[in-house]
Amino acid sequence: MIETIVFDVGETLTRDDRYWRSWADWLGIPSHTVSALVGAVTAQGRDHTDALRLLKPGMDIAEAYRAREVAGRGEHLDESDLYPDVRPALSALRGLGFRVVVAGNQTVKAGELLRGLDLPADLVVTSEEWGVSKPDPAFFERVVAASGASPEATVYVGDHPQNDIFPARAAGLRTAHLRRGPWGHMWADDPEVVAAADWRVNSLTRLAAALAE
Repeated sequence: MIETIVFDVGETLTRDDRYWRSWADWLGIPSHTVSALVGAVTAQGRDHTDALRLLKPGMDIAEAYRAREVAGRGEHLDESDLYPDVRPALSALRGLGFRVVVAGNQTVKAGELLRGLDLPADLVVTSEEWGVSKPDPAFFERVVAASGASPEATVYVGDHPQNDIFPARAAGLRTAHLRRGPWGHMWADDPEVVAAADWRVNSLTRLAAALAE
């Protein structure tokens, strides 16, 4: 019996538009160039940060992140960054008695910003706050601890097979693959994803309905 639903953040709950646009502005690169490179590294199965390194070889991304923060052009999230199905779906799941947790590969500041949005969730936490990132198995050990339920009673929801679905499955969790964002669309019908995902949905509203059934 499912007790807890744990959600990834980027391209699961929030759009990445602002994230990539802000990097494009910082680097003085047209947004469409950044988007094209993100698509290219996605198709190659590479990490999304490789797109930034293609634009500026050798760039220390952590250092650039700090420089943006100091310059007042750092990380930002507000209501407009949420996909429209987020609040209805999370509220519906809590109404059904599920514990709802948000846990993804984000910074400490992103965690603060997400909590500031007062999402209908029991817990919002990020990888930087935990000190471990996906797809490290230790991240999913923390997920299970935060869920308050056994792995088989916990569902991890995400768009990225390598970061979300496969490692969550390996940790014994149930999984839901969301066809959203470049990674979600790219591998939606991949046989390995189909085999690893307990649910495959096009929206969080549909996931809430499936779990209710």
